[in-house]
Amino acid sequence: MCDNMLDDILNDTQERMKKTLSAFDGELTKIRTGRASSGLVDHIIVDYYGAETPINQLATVSTPESRTILIQPWDVSAIPEVEKAIMKSELGINPSNDGKVIRINIPTLTEDRRKELVKYVAKVAEDFRVSIRQVRHDVNHFVKSLEKEEGIPEDRIKKNLDNVQKLTDKFIKDINEMLENKEKEILEV
Repeated sequence: MCDNMLDDILNDTQERMKKTLSAFDGELTKIRTGRASSGLVDHIIVDYYGAETPINQLATVSTPESRTILIQPWDVSAIPEVEKAIMKSELGINPSNDGKVIRINIPTLTEDRRKELVKYVAKVAEDFRVSIRQVRHDVNHFVKSLEKEEGIPEDRIKKNLDNVQKLTDKFIKDINEMLENKEKEILEV
């Protein structure tokens, strides 16, 4: 009985950490590098006939060139609203349209801006590492309480705590690798 409970706790811990890693990955796609990516505009919300709609739900978003994002709304009457939403976003980019598609040219980042982005990405990564550690802390606290309440043997508790630490180390390592890759991408000229 207690082995199943501890296995369930470990599986739940892994799922929570996976969700945190996935959220970190989502944050990284929103951060602009010198290269075009459809992820830069996916989170932008457009007021489409009174409904708050993400761009990727009302248009095809593609990157035909390394510095160009092409947005082709399925309803051309939505072009002005899509443009307005892009201009209001934190991207700081002005779109242009030809009546059928919206083009966003991604300018080359200055060296100062690259350094700012690297610092920002490092801060975001640290926030997510803290989230992973918080999951570990919560689970460890819960598991230690089981030792007292359920009478689970100390060696099983210790083994579970070790497994939680191994998961924590793995996910922290994953975050660090993703951070390193994003930094390289940002610093690439």
